[in-house]
Amino acid sequence: MIPINKKEALLLKPEGIHRGLIKYVILALFPIIFLNYLLLNAGDKAADRNAAFQPGEKLTYKGKWGIIPTGELTLEVLPIDTVNGVQAYHFVMITKTNDEGDRIYKIRERQDSYVDTGVTHSIFYKKKTESEHPRDESINFDWIKLEAVYTNFAETRPPIRIMPGTFDPLALFYAIRSQNLKENSEIYIPLTDGKHNIEIRIMVGKRDVTEIAGKMYNTLEITPYMEMLDKQDKEVRKSERAQLKIWVTDDEKKIPIKIRSKVGIISFDFDLVSGPS
Repeated sequence: MIPINKKEALLLKPEGIHRGLIKYVILALFPIIFLNYLLLNAGDKAADRNAAFQPGEKLTYKGKWGIIPTGELTLEVLPIDTVNGVQAYHFVMITKTNDEGDRIYKIRERQDSYVDTGVTHSIFYKKKTESEHPRDESINFDWIKLEAVYTNFAETRPPIRIMPGTFDPLALFYAIRSQNLKENSEIYIPLTDGKHNIEIRIMVGKRDVTEIAGKMYNTLEITPYMEMLDKQDKEVRKSERAQLKIWVTDDEKKIPIKIRSKVGIISFDFDLVSGPS
């Protein structure tokens, strides 16, 4: 007969077996529990690492056409939300022309963009526009199938293939701010409007000083190369190609202090009037 010590005897008793089993189950489950804790908090930690922007940021811009005031634009980061089971930044852009702007090109528009907290890709996008060309659009991103589905006024198009790391049009602002911007360099960001999937070439210009309402800012000039998108859309005439320039602060926040949007002969400048100092 093989001798049994007191410890082994205790484990062979019903209560000993129970305590021993609990001990080994806890040891086996601990790595899994710890991994789940890391995954559940990954979104919050990713958000904490983003030095460029955080929920609560609101930027207000006054629009003008030449010297004529034309309206207002706001960019806002709303609280972290959960979309399709993923924690996401919620970005909002609201554009509204005033009476003078209405005479040039009336617009009332809201865009909502949901982007993962690591700022690596879009999750959902929607836009509602009241203008000469009204829109009620949405883009659903399916990252398992690598597809995006575009809907406008309840009419859904067939899905299109998208590249890994693709962003929606509004998220482009924040994707740029999340980059390590270097003077006289280029970066590439995949973008979709739900109908086309392209890679936008972003030109980062020289450091400069930009004056807004009597205040001087150290800035970098950012130019997204939009002609790549135009080539995908045969309906866009050369005279109607969209042009966009953004001047951002030359610091870790990279706050857009001036946005210039031009389509054809219509050009609007939006200058920052309130936001983080």
